[in-house]
Amino acid sequence: MLRLSTFPIQTLKSRPNVSDNESTGILLQWWYIRQEMAGVYNFLPMGLRVLRNIENIVRAEMDNAGYHETLMAVISGKESWDKTGRWDMDVMFHVPAHGNKEYSINPTNEETVVPMMKEFLQSYKNYPTCVYHIQKKFRNEKRAKSGLLRGREFLMKDAYSFHIDESEFSEFYENAKVVYKRIFERLGVGADTYETVADGGDFTDKYSHEFQTVLPIGEDEIYICKWCQLGHNKEIVEGDFVCTSCWSLEYDLKQASEVGNIFPLETKFSKAFELEYLDGENKKIDKVLMGCYGIGISRLMGVIAEYSITDKGIAWPESIAPATHYIIVIGEDNLDIATKLAEELESQWKTVVLDDRMGRKFGFGQKAGDCELWGIPNRIVFSPKTLEQGGYELLERGEKSSIVKL
Repeated sequence: MLRLSTFPIQTLKSRPNVSDNESTGILLQWWYIRQEMAGVYNFLPMGLRVLRNIENIVRAEMDNAGYHETLMAVISGKESWDKTGRWDMDVMFHVPAHGNKEYSINPTNEETVVPMMKEFLQSYKNYPTCVYHIQKKFRNEKRAKSGLLRGREFLMKDAYSFHIDESEFSEFYENAKVVYKRIFERLGVGADTYETVADGGDFTDKYSHEFQTVLPIGEDEIYICKWCQLGHNKEIVEGDFVCTSCWSLEYDLKQASEVGNIFPLETKFSKAFELEYLDGENKKIDKVLMGCYGIGISRLMGVIAEYSITDKGIAWPESIAPATHYIIVIGEDNLDIATKLAEELESQWKTVVLDDRMGRKFGFGQKAGDCELWGIPNRIVFSPKTLEQGGYELLERGEKSSIVKL
C-alpha cells in the first residue's frame, strides 16, 4: 500500500501553464509528474502507478496474443542505421563515443530487432513470429509543447512481426487490430477510439492504420464513417471523401489524438540486413515480410487524462487509477483498524492508498479532495463518527455512501 505520511507530497497552489492542453497542468499540479525540461518528465509515485497500470494492460494483451516480450537496447551503433539510410533522420539523438564512433539513442527499434532476430529465423519453420518490448524512446522533437502527448523522452510499446507469406501476414495484421481494440476497451477509451486509415510513409505503398481517440485538443482531424465507423486521417483525403469498405459517403469530421499505430513494413528492413531463410526444399529465400505495431504508453496516459477530466480532477478508469481504494483515517486511534482493512483489501488483489497524514492541515476536507483529484474510484473513511455507527463509510464512484459494518 502507499502510505501518504511517508512521502513529502507537494501539490502546487496554481496550475502551471506549460502546455497547450489542460491535462498536463493537472498532472503537474496534483503530484503525478514533474517536468525535467520541455518534453521530458519525471513520474512521481501517483503518476508512476497510473503509467504502470497502462503498461501492464498492454503487456497482458500482447502476451495473450502470443507475442514474445524482449528488452532491446536503448543505444545502437551507426552501422545499423547506415544500412537502412536512416542515420540522418532529423529526430535522431546522436551520441559521441570513444574514438571516432557515434551511437544513436533509439527513436525506434527496427535497426535493433532485425539483426537480433536474424540468428533465430533461419528456417521457414521459424515463421511467423512476433517480438515486442516496452522501452524508453528518444526523439529530438522540434516542438515538444504538448506535455505527455508529444515528448522527447517517452515510454513506448513496439512490436515487430516476421512472415514468409502475404496471406499469413494479412491475417496477423488484421488480428493485431483486434488486439489493439481490446487494449483500448480495457483502458476505458474504446468507445471513442477509431481504427483510422493513414499514410504508409516511407515504409510501404500500402496504407498504415492508426488508432485515434476523439479529443477536442487532438492534433489530427479524422473522417469517421457514420455506418462502418472506419476513420480516415484527413492527411490522406484529397478532394471528395474516400468511399470506405461499406461505400458510404456519410461521415463526421472529428479532432482526435493518436494512441497507437500499425504499419506494413514489407521487406524494407529485412532486405537491408540480408535476412534469409531456408524453405522446404532447402533453398535460400530473401523475402521476409515485416509489420510493426506501436503504442505510446506515456502518451496514452496523457490522452486518457485529457479524456477523463472532470470539474474536480481526473476520473481515471478503475483499470488504471493510482489505486482501487483510498482510505481516509481521521484520528490516530483509528490507524490500526484502517491498516488492517488495507491489508485485507490488498490480499484480494485490490490496491490501496492509505491517507494516514495527521495534523490540523490534514482534515477530512483536504483528504477527500485529494481522493477526488487523484481519481481513485472507491473512498473509505475511518473516523470516530463512522465507528460509532459500527464500521466505516464506503463511497463508490457514482453511488451514494453507505456504512459498512465491521
